Amino acid sequence: MDPALAHTDVVAPVPRDVALEPLLAKEPAWGAVAAMMLGVTALLTAEFLPSGLLTPMARDLGVSPGLAGQAVTTTSLAGLVGALFTPTLTRNFNRKPVLLSFAVLLAISNLLVALAPNITFLLTARIVLGLALGGFWAMAAATTIRLVPTPLVPRALSIVMSGVPAAMIIAVPLGSYLGEVMSWRAVFLLATAFAGLVFVVQALVLPRLAPRGEAGLGTLIEILSRPGIGAGILAATLVFTGHFAYFGYIRPFLENVTGLSAAGVAATLLAFGVANYLGSFVSGLLAERKLKLTLIVMPLAISLVGLLLAAYGKDVVPALVLVALWGFAFSGVPVATTTWITRMVPDETESGTGMTVASIFLGITTGAAGGGLVLDLMGAPAVFVAGAIPLLLAVLLIAAKVRTRAP
Repeated sequence: MDPALAHTDVVAPVPRDVALEPLLAKEPAWGAVAAMMLGVTALLTAEFLPSGLLTPMARDLGVSPGLAGQAVTTTSLAGLVGALFTPTLTRNFNRKPVLLSFAVLLAISNLLVALAPNITFLLTARIVLGLALGGFWAMAAATTIRLVPTPLVPRALSIVMSGVPAAMIIAVPLGSYLGEVMSWRAVFLLATAFAGLVFVVQALVLPRLAPRGEAGLGTLIEILSRPGIGAGILAATLVFTGHFAYFGYIRPFLENVTGLSAAGVAATLLAFGVANYLGSFVSGLLAERKLKLTLIVMPLAISLVGLLLAAYGKDVVPALVLVALWGFAFSGVPVATTTWITRMVPDETESGTGMTVASIFLGITTGAAGGGLVLDLMGAPAVFVAGAIPLLLAVLLIAAKVRTRAP
């Protein structure tokens, strides 16, 4: 590749025969990997914050908690759009300024939410977050695999994905606590400052990377036509449908079935986040050695946890242990899914990852909507029974149809 490309913000598209050549780092750039992890943490913290601040947000804006909760749904739908179209719209641009632009959009969204005078203004601000979130996720894996040598890719991805549990710890237990001590608006101002910090760190340590692959809309169809890809994309949608049917309604379950106080719920969700954080490193090592096993075992374990919660979650100790096991098991899902798509489409990692991320956002939206319907009609325990169905279907699909090595 022409070294001059590293010094331009807009570059000519890389020919396909060049894109097929491995552009790999000789030495791992762990500082840049850590900067990508900070980006994940900041973006997902902003995404999850309404879950811990729903009651004060709804009260202050004069709307029902259900309507305020649409802040998460709005973000997911915008994220789907961002994930699908960002690789195409930015295909001629150097990747560093594109990534930095997502940190800018994140800061703008958080600031607008903090200043929101009504629910319409707030939901519009969350659309900005969703576009940044989807765009960043579409490029995160493709950027990370160019920062380290091939054998270290699963480990680097596990570090980046450790931002997911870190965000869960910051957004839900800590965000909920700070919302009581200060105000929910002050929490979003802190999130704005966090976005500013991420921008500075990424500006200092991320290398300039030319775009790779064709990244056209036709590329998405071509990728889907490859053996095993369509099945894997569908499986990812099913896994996240089941998981977010659980996660979106764990608080009503813990309050109404287990009988925990607000402090008990926060402690249990903290256990989920800590177990998820620890598991992200273990799952990275497992994905390096046994990728298909990881893809199968993790959603299988989550489905079993959900069924056991429905049966035994009324008691505090089993509920706490099961939620922690759930957090540990889920840690392997984003790591294994991202490792799988980057391995299967090494020539079009951004488009492949963007399509996978879009399927994940679809799963989040479906799981949240379906889980809410089941909750209203049948109660909290039924959510965990219903959520197990797409998870088990995903396990069967992965075992039968999904490949873990590109032809």
